[in-house]
Amino acid sequence: MTLIKSISGIRGTIGGKAGDSLSPLDIVKFTAAFGTFLKKRNENNHNIILGRDARLSGEMISGLVSNTLIGLGFNVIDLGLSTTPTVEMAVITEKASGGIILTASHNPIQWNALKLLNERGEFISALDGEQLLEIAESEDFSFAEVKKLGTYSTDDTLLQKHIDAILALDLVDVEAIKKANFSVAVDAINSSGGIAVPLLLNQLGVKDIKCINCEPTGHFAHNPEPLPKHLTEISNELEKGDYDLGIVVDPDVDRLAFICENGEPFGEEYTLVAIADYILSKTAQKGLKTVSNLSSSMALKVVTEKHEGEYHASAVGEVNVVTKMKEVGAIIGGEGNGGIIYPELHYGRDSLVGIALFLSQLANYKKPVGFLRKSYPNYFIAKKKVELDKSMDLDAIIGGVKEKYKKYPVDTQDGLKIIFDNEWVHLRKSNTEPIVRIYAESEFDTTANNLADKIIEDIKELMKATGDSK
Repeated sequence: MTLIKSISGIRGTIGGKAGDSLSPLDIVKFTAAFGTFLKKRNENNHNIILGRDARLSGEMISGLVSNTLIGLGFNVIDLGLSTTPTVEMAVITEKASGGIILTASHNPIQWNALKLLNERGEFISALDGEQLLEIAESEDFSFAEVKKLGTYSTDDTLLQKHIDAILALDLVDVEAIKKANFSVAVDAINSSGGIAVPLLLNQLGVKDIKCINCEPTGHFAHNPEPLPKHLTEISNELEKGDYDLGIVVDPDVDRLAFICENGEPFGEEYTLVAIADYILSKTAQKGLKTVSNLSSSMALKVVTEKHEGEYHASAVGEVNVVTKMKEVGAIIGGEGNGGIIYPELHYGRDSLVGIALFLSQLANYKKPVGFLRKSYPNYFIAKKKVELDKSMDLDAIIGGVKEKYKKYPVDTQDGLKIIFDNEWVHLRKSNTEPIVRIYAESEFDTTANNLADKIIEDIKELMKATGDSK
């Protein structure tokens, strides 16, 4: 059983002992800590937004969270089954003090998490997270007196408000999408995307929609991470030749992947690349900025520079991408895992706005999705990992790798990224799992895999050396 506390929220598996998993006691403790943190930040605003994906544990956790917040004096506005970007937008539109999303995103069914939002509808910072953990550790909570308890209400209108805001965006070309008469298949992993994505498509004028795994039962039909190896069902459907596009979202609808008309994956890394290309092409201005994290494809840099823009890299994690985007004034940003952040709408990964922008691009492009994919540089990313032992000195291991490759340019803002001529490798400790992630990119699949494997060998040698020295 696992409990992980990070900038990605409080995440863990369901079942097991308190302190070792996301138990009811831990849920109450960290909810109380977050509520206490928000009260210290803004003692006059006691409204908070709550939403969840369709995980089997969601309803149980929602009851614990909402009642804990009521006990602290908060007025809970519960969106029920919703999406992460919808909750983020709701914090802004409803002027709440913060929000909590109950989702473990792409993790399997036994996981859940408390994703924590500040008053701007953005994930709390690392510094805020440290304060939160201190409050939780000390259990420095003060609950409301009986006459000052908070309230509980539901609101099922906020998804529509989210969609309305998307439809109103200048670069969302609803008329072109209607005229294109697209046929679309959707795989929503039996979670809340099964509600949100078809609703959006209908209002964009897409009438021919094939829904696959769109019942929000929480029984995931396959691994919820939208990688090609998990998407055989929708790929097989597209292979029949009856659809223009396949759309895949993860359980909380903040990661987006496309399937080409012939059943071939568009490539999760290329979701952001394509949408950035569209936005940059529609904005007649030089020097526009884009941002992705260090583990994302260099294809975004190539496309940005094609439009005479400037590319910037950030540390991994949505909060870090958003910080960099604000710092440089980026027009579009996100992560290579299919996360689109479009500041014109809000600073959060949002598959719904990604779908609307991509369909606008496709409608104006007037060629099949596969042709659009071939218009971009072709890179391959090998994604591997090494499990960590608690006794390992990760900093020493990364330092050893850095020393070995000291003649090459490096970026150390998040782990270590080594930059070769037209390749790179990035190693860093995961925010959500007890592992070191090793990503490598090259123009050739075998080269990327060989580069990642070489770094893994280097890490294992350093682990052995570190162990022998103890």
